[in-house]
Amino acid sequence: MPGRTAPAPAPASPRPAFHRTVRVAVALQTLALFFQAGTAGALLVSPTGALLHDAGSRVMYGASMLYVVAAVVAWRRGGGSTRPILYASGLLVLASVQVALGIAHLPALHVPLGVAMVVLSTLDLVRSVAGGTAPRVARRAAAPHPVADR
Repeated sequence: MPGRTAPAPAPASPRPAFHRTVRVAVALQTLALFFQAGTAGALLVSPTGALLHDAGSRVMYGASMLYVVAAVVAWRRGGGSTRPILYASGLLVLASVQVALGIAHLPALHVPLGVAMVVLSTLDLVRSVAGGTAPRVARRAAAPHPVADR
């Protein structure tokens, strides 16, 4: 038919490896936070628990920094959204507060903040696995156009 054109295919993600790196970074952070939750209980009953919790805090903080770097690189190189940068930065700030509260031996604040961080990081992991880090252009282009499909 004259005047009728086929819809253009949706563009692929420019750099899917960068988005995969963000998912791996948030998964590592979430895993480190769950490890911290597990060693928090061991901290109360065993001297080894204190050593594990201390080592885990360093890994968790490093994973939080890695997540920020991965989110920035994915945005700059891969054309992704800036939203993961905000999430990663927020979790890094919370991790900094968490470390300060732990050093100050304030469990009344340290424990609830730790629980909140586990929940937030898990929700962020679910968001990233569900496709929340894909570029907006690719998600918008993948939806059928209501006028063009008539």
